[in-house]
Amino acid sequence: MRHWIEAARVRTLPLSVSGIIVGSMYALAYPTDNVLTPTEVFNWQLFGFAILTTLGLQILSNFANDYGDGIKGTDNEDRVGPKRAIQSGVISPQAMKRAMIITSILTFISAVLLIYFAFGKDHILYSVIFLILGILAITSAIRYTVGNTAYGYNGYGDLFVFIFFGLVSTLGVNFLYSKQVDWELCLPAIAIGFLSVGVLNLNNMRDEESDRKSGKNTIVVKIGGAAAKKYHFFLVISAMLLVLAFAVYVDFVKDIEPEKLNFDTYFFLVIYFPLTSHLIRVYKNKNPKLLDPELKKLAISTFLLSILLSLSLIYLLSDLVVNA
Repeated sequence: MRHWIEAARVRTLPLSVSGIIVGSMYALAYPTDNVLTPTEVFNWQLFGFAILTTLGLQILSNFANDYGDGIKGTDNEDRVGPKRAIQSGVISPQAMKRAMIITSILTFISAVLLIYFAFGKDHILYSVIFLILGILAITSAIRYTVGNTAYGYNGYGDLFVFIFFGLVSTLGVNFLYSKQVDWELCLPAIAIGFLSVGVLNLNNMRDEESDRKSGKNTIVVKIGGAAAKKYHFFLVISAMLLVLAFAVYVDFVKDIEPEKLNFDTYFFLVIYFPLTSHLIRVYKNKNPKLLDPELKKLAISTFLLSILLSLSLIYLLSDLVVNA
């Protein structure tokens, strides 16, 4: 069991639900015009299955990454990070493949239940669209490193992470509640997508040398370590600015007292200190092998940022209720 938990890469799981948390809390804080109260747009069944589905996708992606890199020999003695399950021999490729199949089935069932709780027997078109999205997400999680045309080996892993763990996660779950697209939510959705890509970029910066030798052409391998650092700064700093812009919008446009500065709206700024410290460490780094601890720091910082941003939204909700 310990080996399976390690193969699931628990440290990546909080990062994967960040968009779900923000999209859900925004739906709770700002219900659509066609509902009377926040409780009529938000329900815990939908929230629970959204979390389960996202965790399933992340675990499936981690299993598939272990399997794909393991059987291709990408995970070898040159690899810097912690040894993977297949690489170290604690889990066989056959067992990992079975685990991928089981995880895919469970994730698909969770996605179907999520869609049912969101739309019921109504909105058939929406149900079909989200079912297709779910199938694409499951397929993409597997195809990241598995197969001869694995897109992770051609530099498209960043795009997958940005789309599914940023845009689809945040905007998609909010749509399940509200049945409409809240375009202002694009700001935190893009931000969470950028930070998620930042974690992947750190991983690829750490593994640049071994990836290049094994033919895994990540963006870092294509553009080189120096440019990858600049790319990383762009991702993290842009995310910080986008979240701040979203908070200002919520404070001065969505709030019932737009002329008043609500300091409680900016709880999340506390996380900018570890993010800034993280950027300084990356800037000063001369040995990519020492970047491994920064993966966990950035992942946890992104998760905490989503929590504090959500608390800000809930605080504004309390104001709406009190002044209703």
